[in-house]
Amino acid sequence: MFSTRMISSVSAALALASVSSVFAVPFHSNASPLVSRSTAPSPAFVVYTDKFVSAEVLPPPNSSRDASQGWNVVALSFLTLNGALDQAGAFAALPAEQRTAKKAEYEKAGISIIVSAFGETDKPTSAGADPAGTAATMAKFVLDNKLDGIDVDYEDLEAMNKGDGAAEKWVTVFTQTLRQTLPQGQFILSHAPLAPWFSTNQQFAGGAYLTIDKNVGSMIDFYNVQFYNQGTYTDCESLLNTATGSFTGSSLFEIAKNGVDVNKLVIGKPGAATDATNGFIDPQTLGTCVSQAKAKGWNGGVMAFQYPSADSAWIKAAKGSA
Repeated sequence: MFSTRMISSVSAALALASVSSVFAVPFHSNASPLVSRSTAPSPAFVVYTDKFVSAEVLPPPNSSRDASQGWNVVALSFLTLNGALDQAGAFAALPAEQRTAKKAEYEKAGISIIVSAFGETDKPTSAGADPAGTAATMAKFVLDNKLDGIDVDYEDLEAMNKGDGAAEKWVTVFTQTLRQTLPQGQFILSHAPLAPWFSTNQQFAGGAYLTIDKNVGSMIDFYNVQFYNQGTYTDCESLLNTATGSFTGSSLFEIAKNGVDVNKLVIGKPGAATDATNGFIDPQTLGTCVSQAKAKGWNGGVMAFQYPSADSAWIKAAKGSA
């Protein structure tokens, strides 16, 4: 999720990106029958895992803990145009029996396992990738690995900044095609947009995620909004009520005023200061922000990039009264 790319000449964009994308595996052909996997949790407590953890890929969940007390979605990162990298690749490379056992462990603990697509290193629209074909291939990866769904971390800043509508159209078709194979109510489909993409900003003449939400928002279960690396969202006021700097109108409740369902907005933050350029809030303070938001009617959830910086103690503090 981390990137030093600039969303504009004055503000850096945080990407849910693979920093050391060195582990790739090909897509498999052993597709499993379509069966019900997972309904989207609400609120969603999502943690991304990109860094190497262990040969087991994911740590054993605490099955004695009620899932509402910790994470309920783990996002393996990343599935790219060139295959599955890092933790996504490592999970896919496990022997089938190990993947099945790990999936069963997490299901018993009330935790869904999904894969996150693209990240900062992938520029699918600029690269000329076919949205329908790419979606079909990635949906097949979800089925082959018996995952609970997919997260769309579209980070093609060049395409979005052109403002010609091509990026919005690409994401729309990609999302529609995913849902043809991964039906709502059976598979989780989340997106992870940069917070400024939900603002009414002239830089995004195509409407960015406000247009995407109008087009296919009903198909998307929730948004893991990246509230960091924009020089704002550093305290409860700028995170929740009034964003400062170059991207005014992009705080949580300002996004809701722009027409997005407030309870689809998951507050995304870096797990540690080293997981982002700026925008880190310590989990205890974040917990007070979350409680303030809930008191105003929001209950979307919390996202963190990434484990192990954001562990069970982190989310316990950060979720406040959510």
